[in-house]
This record gives sequence, C-alpha cells and structure tokens, in this order.
Amino acid sequence: MLRKILLPTIFIILAYGFWVSPDFKVIAAGVSIFLFGMLSLEEGFKAFSGGTLEKILQKSTDKLYKSIGFGILTTTIMQSSSLVSVLTISFLGAGLIGLAQGIGIVFGANIGTTTGAWLVAGLGLKVKISAYAMPMLVFGVILIFQKAKSLKGIGYVLTGLGFLFLGIHYMKDGFEAFKDTIDLASYAVTGYTGLFIFTGIGIFATVVMQSSHATLVLIITALAAGQISYENALALAIGANVGTTITAILGAMSSNIVGKQLAGAHLIFNGVTGLIAILFIHQLMYSVDAISAYVGIANDDYALKLAVFHTIFNVIGVLVMVPFIGKLVTFLESTLKVDSARSDAGYDSARYLNESVLELPSTSMAAIVRETKHLYENAFEIITHGLNLKRTNIISSMPLEEVIKESYSQDPINVDEFYNNKIKGIYGEIIDFSTRAQSAMSPNDIEILYKLKLANRDIVEAVKDTKHLQKNLIKYSQSANTHIKEQYDIIRRDLSELLRNINIIATTDEEDVKLLLLSKAKVHTEKYDILANGTLDKLIREGLITNEMATSLMNDSAYAYDISKNLIDMAEVTFTDISTNTISFNEELAMNAEDIELILEKKDD
Repeated sequence: MLRKILLPTIFIILAYGFWVSPDFKVIAAGVSIFLFGMLSLEEGFKAFSGGTLEKILQKSTDKLYKSIGFGILTTTIMQSSSLVSVLTISFLGAGLIGLAQGIGIVFGANIGTTTGAWLVAGLGLKVKISAYAMPMLVFGVILIFQKAKSLKGIGYVLTGLGFLFLGIHYMKDGFEAFKDTIDLASYAVTGYTGLFIFTGIGIFATVVMQSSHATLVLIITALAAGQISYENALALAIGANVGTTITAILGAMSSNIVGKQLAGAHLIFNGVTGLIAILFIHQLMYSVDAISAYVGIANDDYALKLAVFHTIFNVIGVLVMVPFIGKLVTFLESTLKVDSARSDAGYDSARYLNESVLELPSTSMAAIVRETKHLYENAFEIITHGLNLKRTNIISSMPLEEVIKESYSQDPINVDEFYNNKIKGIYGEIIDFSTRAQSAMSPNDIEILYKLKLANRDIVEAVKDTKHLQKNLIKYSQSANTHIKEQYDIIRRDLSELLRNINIIATTDEEDVKLLLLSKAKVHTEKYDILANGTLDKLIREGLITNEMATSLMNDSAYAYDISKNLIDMAEVTFTDISTNTISFNEELAMNAEDIELILEKKDD
C-alpha cells in the first residue's frame, strides 16, 4: 500500500518542482543521471564477479580486520555501500561467508562510503569533471557493444563513471542557478530541532533514491552553493547514513534467515552510529574543526569539512561496535530464527536458494552447489538407515566388518516418508531455482549447471533404489542361510565403504585424493558385481541358495550397483573440480584396485 502511494506522490512533487523552477529540473536531472551511472557501474562490476570474487572473499574475510578491509576496498571501488551490502547479503545467502564476516564487510562499507564524499568535495566541486565525462561515455558505449564479457564490463564501468561525473556537474550547476531564484538556506533550522528534522529529511531522501552516495553528493553540492547551512548538512549526512539500511533491508526480504540477520546488523550499526553522532554533535563538530585546521582545510570550506565529519562519525561507529560483534551475532541468531515448525515435524527445505543469490550468476551457482550437498546429506542419512546402519559408524574409522554388525534399529525405517519429507521438496526447489538462474549464466556455466542437475537426479535415484533394496536386505541379513546372509552383508559392507569414501571426498581439500578415491570406488563397483564375477552362478549351481533367494539377490545386486554408480557420478560433479578431472571412465577401470591402493598409500606417506 505504501509503495502504491509513494510513487504517485514523488511524481506530483517532481512535477510541481519542474513547474515552479526550471533550475529544479537541472538538479533533478543531475540526480537521475547520477543514479543511472550507479546502475551502470553495478552492471559493470557484475561482469567481473564470476569465480574470482568468491576466491577473494574466502581469503579476504577469514579475519575480522580483513572483512572490514574488504568492505572498505570494495565500497571505494564501487562507490556504493548499498550495492556492497546487497552483494554481501547475496554471498551470505549462498553460504559463501558467515554472519560475522558479513557484519565486518558492512562495517567496512560504511567507512568506504566516506571516500565518495572526499572525491566529490575535493575533486568534483573544484575541477570541471564534465570534461572527463564525455570521453568516458563515448569509449564506454563503444565497449558495451563488444561481444567479449570483459570488454562489456569495462564499457559499463566507464559509462557509469561518465554518468556519475555528468550527474555531479548538473547538480552543481543546478544549485548555483537555483540560489538566484530561491534561497533554501533561509529555511535552515538550528539546534536539536533542526538536527532531528534534517536527519529525517536525509533518511527520506536516501529511501527514495536508494543510494546514500547520491544523497551525499546532493548535500555536498547544495552546501557548496550555499543552499543549506553547514549544521543542517551534517544532519542530512547522518540521515543518509541511517537511510541506506533500507536498501539492505529490502535486499534481505528475499534472502534466507542469515541475510535477514545481516540486514538487522546493518540497521543496528547505522542506528547506533547515527545516535552517537546526534548526541555528540557539538564534540564532533569541534573535532572536525581541529582536524581540518591540522590538515590545512580552510575554515569556510564546508564541503571538505562535511567529508571529514562523515569519516569521523563512521570510524567512531566501527570502533564502538567492533568489540560487540560476537554478542551482536548471538543476539541476531537468537532473535531471528528459522521457522522450526516444519523442521520439528520432520520436514526439510532448501537452505541456500533464495531471490537474493540470483543477484550474480556466481552466487547462484554457489548456492546450487551447496544445496546439492545439503540434499546429499539428507540422502546419506536415508541410505544409511535404509541399510540399517549407523551414520556415526560409517564416518568413523571403525572396521567395516564391525560397522555392518551394529544395526541402526530393529524396525526398518519408512524410506517413502523420509523421501517425501527430506528429498522431494528440496529436489523440486533446486530444479526450479536452476531454471531461473540459468537465464543470466554463460554457456560454460549452463553446462556445469546441467551436470549439477544430473547429480541431483542421481541422489534421488539412489534413495529410490535404497527403498527397493531395503525389504530383502533386512530379511536376508537375518536369514538362517549363511550363504545368502553373507551376500547381503557384502552388499551392506560395499555400500558402507562407498559412503565412507564419499565422506572423505567431501571433507578433504586435496583434489588428487578425491580423484583417486573415486577411481577406486568405480573399480570396486565393477569388480564386485556378482553377475559379472560368477558368484551368483556358483551359489545356484552348488544349491547353496533357493531360486527365490537367487532372484532376490540378482535384483538387489542390480539395485546396489545402481546406488553405487549414481553416488559416484554425483560425487564426481559435486565434490570435485570438474575441470581438473581428466581421467576417463575407461582409463579408471583399466587401473586395477591394487594400483590405486598403492597410490593412496604413497599419498598417505
């Protein structure tokens, strides 16, 4: 309802402003051009995000000071703390970073946004930057029409910078001309009344423009033209800082719970920082005067003094909040929780698939990979219990012969119920999300995404085959016929070994170990096929099992083979770097099990 009212209201106000003053049109056009420039910059930086940004994230955010530094650097480059906040929510939603790391990036982004104030106050108002805007726009537009993704990205960045500079130029000229018609400085309000009024105006302006950077540029250009008082400009800057949280909150509405927690941290941080600035406004103004005098800023250069103020109160906010990050994380995790109603009822749903991660193709891909791993975790539980084994035993170092002796339960689990509660829904969400995500992906990414879809299908098929295998497996594992019991114990042992190896593959970082274990699993699967190795023929020929047992064993051996094959194919896509896997399936089968064991032993040494 509010959105429906807000847009027409903005149009009416703008139309009235255009009618009252032609100079207002110039200012409004400057703001619009500036915002369009930010959109172009965002599009340009997205072109360089594939894969590289995730690696930088992992290395640059493992410590709090690194997270803050990353936030400062990226905001300085992108010139948009709102964009950095939204992208951070996207990375957090995809599970690429943790909540504490995300909070560190947001803290850094608030310091990084001060560089924009310095650039505008120190360069934009003193140099005719429109002269640089024109060639940037020309070269940028030419590069945008190129086919290469990197050239397109550079084109969008140049075009964005060109529009930013052009927007600042029009805002500056508009305010210079506007003061001859209307003197806005005559509406200045002093004291705490003015402080609260103009802080509110700053919040409103930032909410409307969805950019604190654009609001700051507007404030600085108006201040330089003498259209607002210095004191009111400080209040507007405080409001712009608080208002930028709205963008993060809107971005988090489509994210998962951790994205909402980060938006909550953003709101708390900017709210506390703004409150500190309001309460200690006179002390901060005195500090600005002292620092300005020390670095040689003229006493009447209010634009640069505003940049000093903006830097001081953001740095103070970070210094105040950093010691409480741990408590802030605890508070947010306890306050904003996942709806436990479905999980308590045994249902599970997707953890990483949400609208916020669609912001970038790379975060979409990362989210799908993590969700595939989540689906496998559930499948691992179902398959293990379907084999009547304990998960803790399989992932331990317990000998496999002892693993199969210790049953999970006397009563078989309902695989259908587990499938409906923990597999079917997530699988459907992955396929639906993948279909939407691939529209923004490159052909190479779409090929990888297709393999991930197949990996998810393999997981589902493995669970379904476990359901078919379960009935006879439990029946004959307790049979008085030692021969049939032995064969079903072999099936359980072989699948236990495979699950254990996949767990090692999923938890190790060494790519060659992963590939060797997968090779071993493939060779093992082929070698112990009872139809191929003559075991079944021997049991029938010697009359050791009945015809009914033989039929069951033949069918269940096929189910076990399919489970193994599906899980191996899934692990090869999900847990390894596909680009490094150069060993073909036939080459792997050509390697005998002893060769692979020898290689693995050497690796351990």
